[in-house]
Amino acid sequence: MERFDRYLPMIESEMRNVTRGEDDRLNLFYGMMHYHLGWADEHFHPLDLHAGKRIRPTICMMACEAVGGNPEDALPAAAALELLHNFSLIHDDIEDDSRTRRHRSTVWALWGVPQAINTGDGMYSLAYKALLGLQRRSMPQDLILEAMERFSATCVALTEGQYLDMSFEERMEVTAEEYLHMVERKTAALLSTSAYLGALIGGADRETAALYSLFGKQLGIAFQMEDDILGIWGDEEVTGKPVASDILEKKKTLPVIFGLMKETSNGGSSPLWDMFRQDEITAEQARKAARILEEYGARSYTNTLAAEAHQMAMAALEGTGIENEAQADLRALAEKLLRRES
Repeated sequence: MERFDRYLPMIESEMRNVTRGEDDRLNLFYGMMHYHLGWADEHFHPLDLHAGKRIRPTICMMACEAVGGNPEDALPAAAALELLHNFSLIHDDIEDDSRTRRHRSTVWALWGVPQAINTGDGMYSLAYKALLGLQRRSMPQDLILEAMERFSATCVALTEGQYLDMSFEERMEVTAEEYLHMVERKTAALLSTSAYLGALIGGADRETAALYSLFGKQLGIAFQMEDDILGIWGDEEVTGKPVASDILEKKKTLPVIFGLMKETSNGGSSPLWDMFRQDEITAEQARKAARILEEYGARSYTNTLAAEAHQMAMAALEGTGIENEAQADLRALAEKLLRRES
């Protein structure tokens, strides 16, 4: 177990408390949430999969501790952030027609789209209930109000980002600038808010909290770019998704955008354009596209931009002037995320 995993038992306990049903007639409703969160199998028998990395709540608690606060005070926000993230995953799986996640069937694939939508809606609502737990931590009312405002703005940003991401699938020409605009909402906003809320609850001043927010934003951008690489060149056994899954789904991720733009500027043959104009891309074609993108330099390009975003995240962290164990843990986690395999 790594040092920053020490928060996990507290995070899991807080989330379980929020998602505990009190009526046997609602066992399926909460059971679907528990299944998605890795606490139960499809028959609702208990499991302990630790599904997901719990990155967002961990960053929240680390930031709180780094600025001198009690990380347990950030638990309500940490649970809220993770529930919000998982609400978005349940709905994303429906919107992307994804039948598997983390080597298991998705909620909609097992119980149907209507129940999955409602389960996601329930988790979204419970995220707000979790955040209001800050009242039990005797937080000042103006701080709780600010946390709620930031959390609400993040919810809107997530859906804006998802809209943009889906809209990219409907057209061929997408620029790197448009991609970044989308990522700042879909992925970076929640990581930014995770760090910001942790610092805020820990008692940081506005300038310091803003630096943690910038750290989370840039880390989120790097994280998404790394995810784009894994979505094309990741190991199926590790990622739990088919090889070149993003190409199979015709997603306009950064490597794909780079490849399509390169073919446009070259004015020559355009095998990627031809593939993405098709109604469907076969597994064999997706593997071929991955090789073409590699030859074009799309993987190297994406790696370079991810490293630049990562460096900006580290610079923001250094800008706080804080040096302690929790701050070192934030650095270590950021380094790990840039070199992950799933």
